[in-house]
Amino acid sequence: MKYTAASLLIIHMLFAFSASESQGDEGMYLFNDLPTDLLKERYDFEPTERWADHLRLSSVRFNSGGSGSFISSNGLVLTNHHVASDTLQKLSTPERNLIDDGYLAKSLDDELKAPDLELNQLVSIEDVTERVNSAVDENASAEDAVMQRRAVIAKIEKESLEKTSLRSDVITLFGGAKYHLYRYKKYTDVRLVWAPETAAAFFGGDADNFEYPRYNLDATIMRVYENDKPAKLDHFLRWSDNPLSEGELVFVSGNPGRTQRIFTVAALKYLRDDRIPYVLDYLRRKEILFQQFSLEGVEAKRRARDELFGIENARKAYTGMLAGLQNPQTIATKRGREDRLLDRVNENPKLAPLAKAWEEVAAIQKEKREMLGETVSFRSRLFDIALEIVLLGAEDLKPDEERLRGYTDASRESLLQDLLSTAPIYDDLEQVKLADELARFVELRGGDDPLVAEILVGKGPRERAADLVNRSGLKDVDKRKALIDGGHNKILGSDDPMIELARKVEDEYRRIRKRGEEIDERERQAYSRITEAITAIEGTGGYPDATFTLRLAFGAVKGYQEDGNRIEPTTDFAGAYKHAAEHKGQENFDLPESWMKAKDRVNLDTQLNFVCTADIIGGNSGSPVVNRDGHLVGLIFDGNIQSLTSDYLYSEEQARAVSVSGVGIIEALRSIYRARDLAGQIGR
Repeated sequence: MKYTAASLLIIHMLFAFSASESQGDEGMYLFNDLPTDLLKERYDFEPTERWADHLRLSSVRFNSGGSGSFISSNGLVLTNHHVASDTLQKLSTPERNLIDDGYLAKSLDDELKAPDLELNQLVSIEDVTERVNSAVDENASAEDAVMQRRAVIAKIEKESLEKTSLRSDVITLFGGAKYHLYRYKKYTDVRLVWAPETAAAFFGGDADNFEYPRYNLDATIMRVYENDKPAKLDHFLRWSDNPLSEGELVFVSGNPGRTQRIFTVAALKYLRDDRIPYVLDYLRRKEILFQQFSLEGVEAKRRARDELFGIENARKAYTGMLAGLQNPQTIATKRGREDRLLDRVNENPKLAPLAKAWEEVAAIQKEKREMLGETVSFRSRLFDIALEIVLLGAEDLKPDEERLRGYTDASRESLLQDLLSTAPIYDDLEQVKLADELARFVELRGGDDPLVAEILVGKGPRERAADLVNRSGLKDVDKRKALIDGGHNKILGSDDPMIELARKVEDEYRRIRKRGEEIDERERQAYSRITEAITAIEGTGGYPDATFTLRLAFGAVKGYQEDGNRIEPTTDFAGAYKHAAEHKGQENFDLPESWMKAKDRVNLDTQLNFVCTADIIGGNSGSPVVNRDGHLVGLIFDGNIQSLTSDYLYSEEQARAVSVSGVGIIEALRSIYRARDLAGQIGR
C-alpha cells in the first residue's frame, strides 16, 4: 500500500448536499432526483425517465452486502466474485472448493441453490417525509422521539407490505430531513451459474488490493428463479461489444454503503481519533486470529478463507480512510468550509438558532467515545442466531409499531430466511471465534465484572466457548425452527446453552442498543437542522449521504498521475500474463491453470480492467457500469488507494473506481472457460 503526498492531498471537502457545491463528477444521486441539468451541462447527456427506470429495474441489491444487475431475460445476474464469495463459501465442501477452484454449471440442473441469499429489485420510491415527521412531537425527548419514529415507520412499512406484497423499507435521507419508502421485489431462489477461480478473481491478492493497474476477473454469474424455473425478466442490461476509450461517459447503478459527507469537523475528529483506530485494532486482532486458524490445515484454511478475506479487505480500507483523516489538510479544509457556513448562518437572524446544531453534534461525539467497547455481540454465527431468536420471541409479544427495527412484520420474512439458513456451521471455527470474543469481553469489562462472571461460569474463555458450541443444538435448522415457532415461552424454557447465554446478555444488549438509538436520534435531529441551514444558504438539490440503497453515479473513463507517472485508464489480458511473469513465485500472482492453458486462444489485446471518475464506496461492489445507451460496459469491483477517503470526501484528481471490462468478461467466458452457451445468453 502506497501513501504518497500526492495520493493523500485533499483537493476539497464538502457536505455533498448542494449540486452547486459538488466538484467534478461527485455524486451518488437518488433515482427519483437525478442531476439532469448537471449531466446536460457537463456531458451533453439527458437521461430520460425510460432510461432511468430501465436501469433501476435492471439493478439489484445483495442482502449479503453488494450490488448486481440482471443481464438476460432468463434471470442471469452479474456481480463480483467477492460479493458472491459468501455464497461460494456456504456451497463449498472439503471435496468441492468453489472459491479456489471456481464453478461452471453445464446445465440448469447443475446450477447450485444459495442457502440464504436474497436479491432486492427496487420497484418504486415514495416520499413519506411529512407522515414520518408529523408523527414525532416537536418537543419530544430523544427516547420518546425514537419510539414515535419507530412506530410510524413500522406502520408505513407494514401497510405497504400488506398492500403490495413487496419488501418495504423506510429510508432516512439527508440526515433525517427526508424519508422515502422503498419497495423491493425480492428474489430468494438464487443459484450459482459460474464463478472463476480466486486466483483470477483476486489476482495480485492483498498486495494489489486498492491499487491500480489491476488485472482481475472479479466477476460471478448467478440466476434468479421463480416457481423453480428461471425467472422471466422484462428489464435486463444489454451488453456492449465495444471496449471503452478515455473520456467516455459511464454510469454506475449500485448500492453504496454508508458515507459521512455531512459530518462536521467534530464528527470527523471522532472518526480520526477514536472510532477508526478502535475498529482497526479489532480488525488486526481478528486478522491474526483467522491467520492462525488457517495454519491448522487445508480444510481449516478453506473454512476461514471468506471471513479472513473480508477482514483483510476492511483493514486495508480503514487504514486508507484513517490516513486521509490524519492528513492535517483534510480537517483544515473541512474547518474552512464549516466556518464560512456558520458565519453566514449567524449573520442571518432567522437561521442563527440553527448554529447550535453543530454544538449538539460535538457533544454527541463525546458520548459516542464513551460507548466505544460497550458490546455484548459476540460475533459467532451460533451466538448471533441465538440472540436473534431470543429477541424475536420477546419482540413478537409487542405491538408491531413498538418492536425493534428488524423484528417487525415487514422484516420478518428476511429475518427468518437468515435464521433458517442451511449454510454449514463449523464447530472448530465457531469455538475459536467465540473464545476470542469472550476473551475480548473480559478485557473490555474486567474480570471482576458481574456479567463477565455470569457468562464465564467459572471457566476460561476457551473452555467456555468449547462447552457452548459442543452442547448447542442450534446447528440443526429444525431445532431453530421449533424454537421460533414455539414463541417466547418455548425460548424461555430452552436449555440450549447458546440460548441461555443470549438470555443472560439480553438486558445489556437492549440497554446498549437503546442508548445508541437515542444518541442516533439526537444526532439525526441535529443534522436535520444542519441540512435546513445548508439548504437555506445554498439551495436545494444534490444528493444525500449513502444508505445502502440504489444510487446513480457518473463519470468518465480517465487515467491519472501518481508519483510523477501517468497511469493509463485501461488494462488488457496481455498485461495480466506479463504481470504474472514479473511477479513469478510471489504469492497470489500465479494465474490459474485454466488461464495458462488458454493463453493461445485468448485475444490478448482485449480490455480487462478500467478506471473512471464515478463516485463510489463499499457496497458499490458488483454495480453495473453502463454507457449512454444503457448498455453494460463494466462491473465495479474496487477503488484505488486514493479513493478510500470517499466515505467523507470526494476528489477527482486521483481517486478512481476500478471495474472489470464487459468485453473482458465475455472474452474470458468464451476463450478461457469454454462457456459459449452461457456467453450467448448474456444480453438476450
